[in-house]
Amino acid sequence: MDLAYIPSPSTGVIHLGPIPLRGYAFCIIIGVFVAVWYGNKRWIARGGTAGTVADIAVWAVPFGLVGGRLYHVITDYQLYFSEGENWVDAFKIWEGGLGIWGAIALGAVGAWIGCRRRGIPLPAYADAIAPGIALAQAIGRWGNWFNQELYGRPTDLPWALKITEGVNRDAGTYHPTFLYESLWCVGVALLVVWADRRFKLGHGRAFALYVAAYCAGRGWIEYMRVDEAHHVLGLRLNVWTAIVVFVLAVVYIVVSSRLRPGREEIVEPKAEKKAEASEEAGDSEEAGKPDASADTGSGTGSDPDAVDLGKDGTNGKEAGHGAGKS
Repeated sequence: MDLAYIPSPSTGVIHLGPIPLRGYAFCIIIGVFVAVWYGNKRWIARGGTAGTVADIAVWAVPFGLVGGRLYHVITDYQLYFSEGENWVDAFKIWEGGLGIWGAIALGAVGAWIGCRRRGIPLPAYADAIAPGIALAQAIGRWGNWFNQELYGRPTDLPWALKITEGVNRDAGTYHPTFLYESLWCVGVALLVVWADRRFKLGHGRAFALYVAAYCAGRGWIEYMRVDEAHHVLGLRLNVWTAIVVFVLAVVYIVVSSRLRPGREEIVEPKAEKKAEASEEAGDSEEAGKPDASADTGSGTGSDPDAVDLGKDGTNGKEAGHGAGKS
């Protein structure tokens, strides 16, 4: 008898009249908002302007969604193009199926377009949004919970995930791999924030650290999953992808730190020009103000000995007369 387990929702869709509200979509949307919000805070702290992250996200997010879906459909083509399947289902993104590898790859293309339009270096932008992306993944993984998908092997652990009978799934309790990955992504975000503060990561190294750390976790979590997947040399395709991307990320960190050490001083030329204009305006205002030290009657000249030499309040001149009389 199972004494404790994580229950699955009875449905992943709530109908508000004729409008279906899907838990999977909500998780993706909330994750995007969190990534943009936190990325904006980090971008401003790096010297950028407010709103830049959101403007570039307008390009990156759609590209990322298309890339994530393409990766899933290509690597799991049998779900849509084999005999008896309907290829139209490949467009039903609300039913689940986004590959993070494709999302990051094509999302980077969209971000590059947005950065190029604003004259911003892509590596600096990537560093700013890296922990936000990890948090977005942590939130987005709960969409798998709503859809009762991507769970692991059967288990009777207290935190097992209870799956109900459904299409292509058997009722039982399984490892909640969605939860493992969600918690891992939170840890990745914290790691990147700490390392960025400690080592002043720049030129894309914070983003590369996020990629490497995520891949390290995705490898063992992917190995636990029992959903259908292609295998190469006995390992799931996504495990091999995680290994290859991890190695590439580590190589980038090492090579980049040698070729371009330190952090970018200017991440957004527009913000730098605004700061310079503000300083020039301030200097002009200061130049127009009268110099208080030029007023000899105020007693605040450059000679400090000319003020209040006597305890009785007499100035230096009166004190001199008193000394002559004695």
